[in-house]
Order: sequence, then C-alpha cells, then structure tokens
Amino acid sequence: MTVPTFTNDAIVFGILMISLGFVFYTESKTSGFWSKFYKIVPGLFMAYFIPAMFTTLGIIAPEWETTTNTGEVVKESSNLYYVSSRFLLPAALVLMTLSIDLKSIFNLGSKALIMFFTGTVGIIIGGPIAILLISLVSPETVGGSDFDAVWRGLSTLAGSWIGGGANQTAMLEIYQYNPQKFGGMVFVDIVVANIWMALLLIGIGKKERINKWLKADTTAIEELKEKVINFTQSVKRNPSLTDLMMILAIGFGTVGFGHFAAAYLSKFFNNIVTGITSETWKNIFTFLGSEFFWLISISTIIAIILSFTKAKNYEGAGASKIGTVCIYVLVSTIGMKMDLTMIFDNLGLIAIGVVWMAIHAGLLIFVAKLIKAPYFFLAVGSQANVGAAASAPIVASAFHPSLATVGVLLAVLGYAIGTVGAILCTILMELSSTF
Repeated sequence: MTVPTFTNDAIVFGILMISLGFVFYTESKTSGFWSKFYKIVPGLFMAYFIPAMFTTLGIIAPEWETTTNTGEVVKESSNLYYVSSRFLLPAALVLMTLSIDLKSIFNLGSKALIMFFTGTVGIIIGGPIAILLISLVSPETVGGSDFDAVWRGLSTLAGSWIGGGANQTAMLEIYQYNPQKFGGMVFVDIVVANIWMALLLIGIGKKERINKWLKADTTAIEELKEKVINFTQSVKRNPSLTDLMMILAIGFGTVGFGHFAAAYLSKFFNNIVTGITSETWKNIFTFLGSEFFWLISISTIIAIILSFTKAKNYEGAGASKIGTVCIYVLVSTIGMKMDLTMIFDNLGLIAIGVVWMAIHAGLLIFVAKLIKAPYFFLAVGSQANVGAAASAPIVASAFHPSLATVGVLLAVLGYAIGTVGAILCTILMELSSTF
C-alpha cells in the first residue's frame, strides 16, 4: 500500500502502452533471441507479466495509501482496470463476436461444458481437501472461531472462483465473515488466481504438445477458426476512416446501451431479489443485481444478433483486431494488480489457495485426458470459473479472437451457479475444519 513512483493514470497508461508496444515489437522478430523466446513464452503472458513487475518494483500500483495534512490515512487507487473492464472489455467482446458462426460454436460439442463443470467440481472439493491437508501441517492456519473462522473467509473465495465478484459478495453476506479480515481473502484471490492465469497463458504457447499428450481432437475448434479466417479473407479490405469510425460506433455504441440497460435491469432485479424472504434464495440470485453481469450479457447478446446482419462484414476492415487491442490493454491492467511480493505476506492462506487451485487443476487435467478434450476447453473451462467474465474471454481469444464468445458464454453460466456451488463448498469446508 506504499505510494508508487507514478500515481497519475495518464502516466501509468502510457507506461502500460509502451510495455505492450515492446511486447508486440519483440514478438514480431523472426530471428534471434526474441524469436526463440516467444516460442516458449506467449506474448499475452508478457503483456500481463511486465506490468506485474512494474507493480512489484513500486513503479505503478493498483491502489495505495496517502496521509493528508490532518494526519488522516486515505486510500487511493488507479481507475485503469475499472475503465478497461467496463468499457474496453464489452467493446472487445462485441467486435470479436461480429464474425462468429453461432452454429459452429454449438458444434464444438459437450466437451466445453464437461470441462467447465469439472472446473466447478474441482473448486467445490478443492476447498475442504485443502483445509484438511494444511491442518496437518499448520492447524492454526485453518482455525478461528465464530465470525473469524477461516472457513467462513474461504467461502468468499469459493464464490469468486466459481462465479465472480457478485457471488463473492453474496458469500460474505451469507456467512458474515469478519469484514476486517476479508482483505486477506481478497489478497489470496488476487495472488493465486493471477498465478494460475499466468500458467494457463504459458500453456497456450505449448498447446500443440499439450493436445498431443491429451490425445485431443481439435477438429471442431480448427474448423471454427478456419471458417472465420476464410470469411475474413472474403470480406477483407483496406479500412477507410469511415470503416474505423463505424467499428468504434458499433463497439462503444453497444457498450453505451449495455450500461444504460444494465443500470435499469440490475436495479429491477435487485428489488425483486431483496423482496425474497428466504435468505438462502436471496443470496443465490444476488448476481442478478450486478450491473457488470448485465453489461457483459447484454453486450454479448447484441453482438450475436449483429453477427446475423451486414455488420459482420466489418470484420474485413479489422473489427476483431481493434477488439484484440482492447483485450491486451485489459490484460495489462490486470497485470498491474499483481504484486509478486504479496506471496510472502500470508504464506498460510496462500498455501491453502495454492493447494486448492492445484486440486482444481489436477481434476481438469485428469478429465481432459480421460475424454481427450483439447487444452482450449481445459483453459477456458477453468477461467470461466476462476476468472469469470473478466478473464475467460482473454484466455479464449488467445487461441483465436473468434473463440472469445465461448469464454463469455461459459462465464455467464458461472455467474448463475456460482453461489449455489460456493454454498456446497462452504458446507464441506466447515465440516473439514472440525476434524
């Protein structure tokens, strides 16, 4: 929480853009050190890692504390992640979905859903198993009583890792974990989830070898990519200024309408949910009161509708490329949230999170091997749980921009089942903490 070297968002944004420029410039090299480097490490990972290093070194930061002239400690923060996730992410989803072939998405088959629900089960059973294993080494780490009980705090992690922020808040309300200690759980969420996302991104650079080991059939995925590539080539043109302005109008016009509609829908459903007498059912449907949930859902629905109109021809003028630019900016702002030194601040809770995520990952790998699912389904199925709508499309689009919609659809499903799954996980964690 110390004040970073640069706190002005304009300067920080410039640093992030220079970082992205460096990544793309070096990745374009066809020989020498960088050519060999990017055969091992994907560019998307570097777009995430470089800002994380800047944060670790104290050059930039997502948030910090300052002291006023009166001695009052005030928390300040960067708005770059908020702007990226609320404006650039939905715009990217629209622009990358314009050329989607919805029939081909459904032709991907049941393996996408199987891997998604495998990821969910991995989170549900991973929490209680992690508590049992860590209690053998450090019982005090999983202890606590009443509203300080660690299992109550971990319930918020379960909500976040199956659904998202709205589900995490719901679990905090249900189990009433001590708010003063909640920051420690948010810290574990950020560290462990971001490390796992980094590993998934690294895996994308080795997807051919991983798919070979899994004996996966990637035919449906390749056919979808080929369809999009062929369509892009058929409508490809030198973009005019009018083309570029229309692409921005479609993307950000949809985002504007999405915000407008989300404000009303979230308020409408929040009033309905608030009126539910059962506290359990009330918290299960809390995500319906989330503006972000409706923003992503509405933007995706509009984009799918537009994909059946002439608007899809703007793919030939570079719609998905502009969407990818937005995604990379979002990735860099996610990276700046990661301070690598945080790993050592609370090793006990981090250990629980690491074991938990390892069980989630292990189950995904086992099932993927069993059903011969491609690495794409493993990675996106995991992120649709752990990262929700903010990062599932990022991982999906790293395989190909046309696949971003798969990540969104699965992430929305995660919102829907997040609280129910987290409650089941918490019941098991409470039981395991009593052994």
